[in-house]
Amino acid sequence: MNEMVRGAAAVDVVVVGAGQAGLSSAYHLARAGIGHLVLDHAPRPGGAWQFRWPSLTYGKVHGMHALPGMELTGADPLRPSSAVIGEYFAAYEERFGLRVRRPVDVSAVRDGDDGRLRVETSAGIWSARALINATGTWDRPFWPRYPGQETFRGRRLHTANYPGPQEFAGARVVVVGGGTSAVQHLLEIAEVAAETTWVTRRPPVFRDGSFGEAEGRAAVALVDERVRRGLPPQSVVSVTGLPLNEAVRAGLASGVLDRQPMFDRITATGVAWADGRRVEADVILWATGFRAAIEHLAPLHLRETGGGIRVEGTRAVRDERIHLVGYGPSASTIGANRAGGAAVREIRRLLARGTGATVRADRAERADATGAALEPATAPA
Repeated sequence: MNEMVRGAAAVDVVVVGAGQAGLSSAYHLARAGIGHLVLDHAPRPGGAWQFRWPSLTYGKVHGMHALPGMELTGADPLRPSSAVIGEYFAAYEERFGLRVRRPVDVSAVRDGDDGRLRVETSAGIWSARALINATGTWDRPFWPRYPGQETFRGRRLHTANYPGPQEFAGARVVVVGGGTSAVQHLLEIAEVAAETTWVTRRPPVFRDGSFGEAEGRAAVALVDERVRRGLPPQSVVSVTGLPLNEAVRAGLASGVLDRQPMFDRITATGVAWADGRRVEADVILWATGFRAAIEHLAPLHLRETGGGIRVEGTRAVRDERIHLVGYGPSASTIGANRAGGAAVREIRRLLARGTGATVRADRAERADATGAALEPATAPA
């Protein structure tokens, strides 16, 4: 760590992000005896969980899987998930000596000297032989654009800054999105709001019955197939359907979960459809998901024409020094655990072989084969 490479502190591996994926990767790096540094832009332990709304209690969390080597036991299901998981992550970092530097913003990752990577951050510059990107999606909420939205006189919010149901008391609320977050928002907002309207681009698919290992593998395979083609990943949850639990059944029966097709435009006082129908609204809440937070990797030109980064396992096809954990098929909590171990096994082989001219030559050959290094593309909605 004290070695310098042309003015940058040298380290074997930089891990960007200290959520589930980053901590899992750091755990496996430590076990393998590989020198590493973990950088996290959040103010405290907990990954994206620390930013979740207070009414999302631990008992409502959809499929939180323990980090490797340490179970999460005895958690109160009525406590906010932000507190429970934040404390768990903090204890995990302490137990395994995972010294995370925070808050540190990574602005760019570039080709450095001698085949190394130059990692530019708000806390300085590091020279790394490999990098594990574990930044997740929370920092890139997706806000769709619709005609007339600039005229809306009400309030527009996203799941990323959802404050909980109390602020919607007496309001007319339109919730947009067909995922788990949209359903959770609707069920609790409906208890205090004057009126709620649920709109989605596609009819929601509810999953009744068990979701076992075979179904999980099939869902992950669908996501994996997209990233292997260089398309922007979909979340694993997006291909599993919405679980039909008691709360959802009650919402369907009461009419709270009466889904409407997507509106065509936004008006000053609400939303409108092409057939003339209108709904007045005080708030539009976009539960429209997130995109991968990978802008800092843009100088490496990893994106394909489809808009995503093509990966094999966790390794970026265009640069074997870069591994993406928590991206695409490894975006689930259990997937991130497994992917962290897989990434470290590949990095161990890379370090044993040595970085340098080989990596740079491979990148040049790929650029020649495609005509030129590709610029980052915007992920489609």
